[in-house]
Amino acid sequence: MAPDLHDPATEVVDLCRDLIRIDSSNYGDDTGPGERKTAELVATLLDEVGIEAQVIEGEPGRTNLVARWGGSDGDALLLHGHLDVVPAEARDWTHHPFAGEIADGYLWGRGAVDMKDFDAMLLSVVRARVRSGRIPRRPIVLCFTADEEAGGHKGAEVIVRDHPDLLSDCTEAVGEVGGFTTTVRGQRIYLIEAAEKGMAWMRLRARGTAGHGSMVNRDNAVTQLAGAVARIGAHDWPVRLTPAMEVLLASVATIAGTEATPDNAEALVEEFESSTRMLGAVIRNTANPTMLQAGYKVNVIPTEATAYLDGRFLPGYQDEFFATLDELCGPDVTREFVSHQQPWESPTQGNLMDAMTRSILAEDPDGIVAPYLMSGGTDAKHFRKLGMTSYGFAPLRLPAELDFGALFHGVDERVPTDALEFGARVFDRFLDEV
Repeated sequence: MAPDLHDPATEVVDLCRDLIRIDSSNYGDDTGPGERKTAELVATLLDEVGIEAQVIEGEPGRTNLVARWGGSDGDALLLHGHLDVVPAEARDWTHHPFAGEIADGYLWGRGAVDMKDFDAMLLSVVRARVRSGRIPRRPIVLCFTADEEAGGHKGAEVIVRDHPDLLSDCTEAVGEVGGFTTTVRGQRIYLIEAAEKGMAWMRLRARGTAGHGSMVNRDNAVTQLAGAVARIGAHDWPVRLTPAMEVLLASVATIAGTEATPDNAEALVEEFESSTRMLGAVIRNTANPTMLQAGYKVNVIPTEATAYLDGRFLPGYQDEFFATLDELCGPDVTREFVSHQQPWESPTQGNLMDAMTRSILAEDPDGIVAPYLMSGGTDAKHFRKLGMTSYGFAPLRLPAELDFGALFHGVDERVPTDALEFGARVFDRFLDEV
């Protein structure tokens, strides 16, 4: 039987597989392969159905694509996905991270959930709708970006800063990470990203007096820095509930037969089982030391020691976060930003939320749809500078036992093939609703 080119679920797995097989690793510097080859594939797939994409490069090889499609009724909707992935060490994986293997009902590979899955969903839906003549009533801007995994400075930031005219009529945006399922007491809950923590990647620096390692030294930069890093790493940040998490935890409390309060927020998060680690990070600020650098010889006390910190702060709690951080650093350690991006929060009710909810429930009537706050960062931080309301919606119906959060940037990243097909069907319905 010939494939049904009008059904987006028909080719979504193959498209995702083809995207995974192109290594677009982003090392955070200029040593990676860049996004050019992946962008060329996307441009070809769009060109095959008559959609021409404009190429924008933040630097040579750091390639972004922007294309217009759809009707002319109302303001434009931005649909965006990034083309880069974090690096992967092949020897640690069950299947090679860039082979795109299908095994045990999963498509394996770097980018399977972050976020070549959504790129493939979007492309499969657009291609199927063009072929069947089902054009959305409102204008659609398709945007595929570089460098999201390093803050988007050579991707979405370049588009927003240098080419805002391409997005001038976009009032709403949809990208990653949302629409996936978690399970509470056997009940599937689809989480829509309606908020995002702010990002503060920082360099901590301590300076002291250099000297011989055999002598007493009360002004040791390594000691000063190590003390600050230990204090930050051990700090117990207090629970703070934002509007999106209040709504989500209220839904969980109903299932658990209780009421949601700040006092039982951590207990309610525990109800998510495999998603607890991810959601536990969005009821508080977090700061994790990630890198240490100091010294050049074992018997030499260095003048300077540095550490790197991944800080994430909740909407509305930025001042509290940095005041606490400065107290933990102490007077002998300074900090500077490597990347500093603001948090954001969108309404938990409205036309776009309603459209996402209806499209999910049409495919899974037994599901529950609720907003949540995402712990990581996405390109939405840049696009919102142009005044857009943003959501994360890459729908996936997942097995209850799958620790989905662990797959982001993790070893053996993979996505169920039937979840990709489900997502394509849901997103197809979503474009009918908007």
